[in-house]
Formats: sequence, structure tokens, C-alpha cells
Amino acid sequence: MTEPTHGLSGGAGEYYVCAELSTRGFIAALTLKNTEGVDILASRPNSGRAVTIQVKTIQGANRKWVMNMKHEKIVQSDLFYVFVRLGDVGRRPDFHVVPSSEIAAYVARNHREWLSGTKKNGAARKDTPMRSFSDLENDYLERWELLQGSFSNATPATPSNLL
Repeated sequence: MTEPTHGLSGGAGEYYVCAELSTRGFIAALTLKNTEGVDILASRPNSGRAVTIQVKTIQGANRKWVMNMKHEKIVQSDLFYVFVRLGDVGRRPDFHVVPSSEIAAYVARNHREWLSGTKKNGAARKDTPMRSFSDLENDYLERWELLQGSFSNATPATPSNLL
């Protein structure tokens, strides 16, 4: 069986995340494809608040998700990344749940380290907008509770506190 195309695997990752959120008691909705930086809106019933989620999906044995230099600057308390690694058909994917602040710091640090190295021939590396994220130690594997923390500390939006 052939692997799905990039577009199909990305869509599959988003639906898997929505399904996982639903089984954990969240209301999850996919956004329109032209909603920049947000793939899913998720909330707790009657909370009056939502978190935004960007989904990145890879397949097979790959353990590195492609990012961009813009991810170094995106830090929002209500934005999370869910990195999905699809395995064999019929097997539940791996989910890595990471706050945007931690992604921004990781991507910037990882790129600086890469840039300070040299090519195989000893020449200096040239800067590029490409970045990556890896969770080889599985520090964020199945860390769904990080999303829950966004709902336990803040005051829900109500007409009285919006004025």
C-alpha cells in the first residue's frame, strides 16, 4: 500500500486530533483552510474559552516535523501545536502536544545550533528559513493535560468582564 500524499496525511492528522480531543471531552472544530496558523479550535463545554491548535503531520519512521522561521516568533498562551506521526494503517498515531512558547524557544535554539555547525566539507552553513521540531525523548508525547491547563487558570469570557 502506498503512503498518502502530503495533503492527505495533513488532513488525516487534523481529523485524528479532532477525534482525540472529542474523546477527551473537548468540543473540537476544524477551521477553514484559509485560516492562517490555526487548524482546530477546541473548547470545554460551557467554559466560554477556546484554544487554537496547529497540527503538523508526518508519516512512517520520520521523527522530524518541518517548521519555518516564523514559528520562532509565534508565542500565544492559547496556541498549541499537536505533532502527529502516522504509522501503519489501523494503528493509532502518536501525538505530541506542545505549547507555542516552547516551540518558539526550541525552534530558535535548534536553528542557532545547526547554523553554528559546518557542512560535511567544513564550509559554513548558510541561513535558511527552514526549521524543524523533534521530540526524540518523547517529552510531549500524549501531553493532552497541557491543553486542560488553559481552561483551569483563566476567567471565562462573560459579558460583564468584557466591558
